[in-house]
Amino acid sequence: MRILLIAGGPPGEHEVSLSSARGVLAAMPHPTELAVIAKDGRWLLGEAAHAALAAGVAQKGQHPFPPPIPWPHYDVAFPLLHGPLGEDGVIQGFLQLLGLPYVGAGVASSALCMDKDLCKRVLAQAGLPVVPWVSLYRGEAAKPPFPPPYFIKPANTGSSVGISKVRAEQETEAALAQAFLWDQKAIVEQGLEGVRELEIALLGNLQAQASVVGEITYTSEFYDYETKYTPGKAQLHLPAAIPSALAEEIQHLATTAYRLLGVRGMARVDFFLDQEGRLFLNEFNTIPGFTPTSMYPKLWQASGLAYPELLDRLVRLALEP
Repeated sequence: MRILLIAGGPPGEHEVSLSSARGVLAAMPHPTELAVIAKDGRWLLGEAAHAALAAGVAQKGQHPFPPPIPWPHYDVAFPLLHGPLGEDGVIQGFLQLLGLPYVGAGVASSALCMDKDLCKRVLAQAGLPVVPWVSLYRGEAAKPPFPPPYFIKPANTGSSVGISKVRAEQETEAALAQAFLWDQKAIVEQGLEGVRELEIALLGNLQAQASVVGEITYTSEFYDYETKYTPGKAQLHLPAAIPSALAEEIQHLATTAYRLLGVRGMARVDFFLDQEGRLFLNEFNTIPGFTPTSMYPKLWQASGLAYPELLDRLVRLALEP
């Protein structure tokens, strides 16, 4: 099989995407070519794409969209683009118009899972436990129905981009301004003190196979961008030291949500466990990180599925009807 790996994308998670791409290229068991989307939206191909990958960033590209790529030459596209335009159904729609199979969730489920507000609404309506939240658009006044602390997040970003922890009401305006740099909609999410952060990896088309449950611990105030992507800032515990019944409940909730949201290919699902033993499904990530510190491949390695085998499974899932 011939694979086209697409990485980079807009600012925000651009560097994370390129870091993920380095890991995937090194382990992919099929012939793979690389295309990089620079921060200005133009594309880099061939040697220029690999130079950007080595540099870890591409500010400017060479080719406008659509790039001169021989699309029929490839069997599967692997969009490894985190955040807007890559994880929200946009690139998926383009690949679908081309008739090119691609790794990961389709247009509708990508868009739904990317929007934290809409995703929570669907999960809550189905009776799944989510952290209390409210959403608002740029220009609307924030009136959270819960006191600080709370988190203010752009509705459509990942990797903790644009997130602020608000400890007092007077910090709200600045936190909203930060969130609205990245999106026209923000969510205000109730802060849960003393929670454990548990994660699980899923693999499959609609009916998902679940990995072991992992736990993330850190000394920073919350799991921000720097903590996520700086080696040594966070500790991954694989598997998590939790009772088997709790692990089974997390696996059940995650796979139920996976089918409900119509996800294909893969996802990493993040949970909070509060001090009273209550679980909350926090976020659903349809293109999880594949960087050296990323939880998704590590969860599968802890479950007995090696990195190259995981990539092979993802490519083959993309070819299923």
